[in-house]
Amino acid sequence: MDSWNQFKKASRLQVVPVMLIPVALGALGAYVWTGEFHAWLFLLTLIGAGTAHLFSNMVNDLWDYKNGTDDEAKNNVDAISTNSGFLTQGKWSVRKFEAVTWLLFAAAALCGVILSLFSGWWAFIFGALGGLIAYFYVAPPVRFGYRGKGYSEAAILLSFGILPVMGAYYVQTSQMDVRALLLSLPIGLLTTLILFNHHFLHWKADRQAGKKTLVVVWGEKRALRFSRMLLLLACLSLIASVAAGALPPYALAALLTVIPLYLVYGRLQDHNRSEAYLPLMGASMKTAMRCGGILIVSLIVQGLIQTM
Repeated sequence: MDSWNQFKKASRLQVVPVMLIPVALGALGAYVWTGEFHAWLFLLTLIGAGTAHLFSNMVNDLWDYKNGTDDEAKNNVDAISTNSGFLTQGKWSVRKFEAVTWLLFAAAALCGVILSLFSGWWAFIFGALGGLIAYFYVAPPVRFGYRGKGYSEAAILLSFGILPVMGAYYVQTSQMDVRALLLSLPIGLLTTLILFNHHFLHWKADRQAGKKTLVVVWGEKRALRFSRMLLLLACLSLIASVAAGALPPYALAALLTVIPLYLVYGRLQDHNRSEAYLPLMGASMKTAMRCGGILIVSLIVQGLIQTM
């Protein structure tokens, strides 16, 4: 049990729903739009996507540690570290951390291969793209998260929105559908918002370490404006999904979940201490989870109505 608890903390297992929700949306979209749903393929997709996400968490910690970013966050008095602490605090050796990281990658890759054998080679392509983005987010020579030109935000939108939703839909149907793309945008943008807002917690340490996030490049004031714009885009994409028939009309109830997050923005100044962004991070996570949950329920209800 102690080993399991350590694994949960090292991999940050508590945040894995941000990956499982888009997978569920893609599979449910397939059921509602085409009537196709294969439970064992759905379960295998969840396992593959979940292990890929945990791999992403750990490989990011690994490279941030090697690049010195985590040490800067640890030593900076106005920075809140968001890594697991297993490397910076010496709880695990680098060798052990690497071994667990690559075991997760192997599990995700195996799921991708099996799914491609039953659903088509595009299933493997979706998974491979997600894996490459996860690894090179902070790993050299690409390092999306260090470039500060919006590459990292585009990578998150792909990895936690477009690829898992469209991939899960494809696994069920062996087809592509523009509705799956539309369905991926609300949850993808909200997850991008989570990752974007977490940069506020340690942007000064990132600057010291040479990690050029958009918060570092733009500064707090401009970055906060962009953060609000991401929230607006998520709302507009949800409305567009309903208008295009990707979601039922009652899915618009998910718009209510953004109200608490919107109120948090009103309590922030142009410049804030790192602690002031903790409520923003918490509200961003809750909004994504609650919105995703309502979208899942709306698709389940729609599927039940169609079978009556």
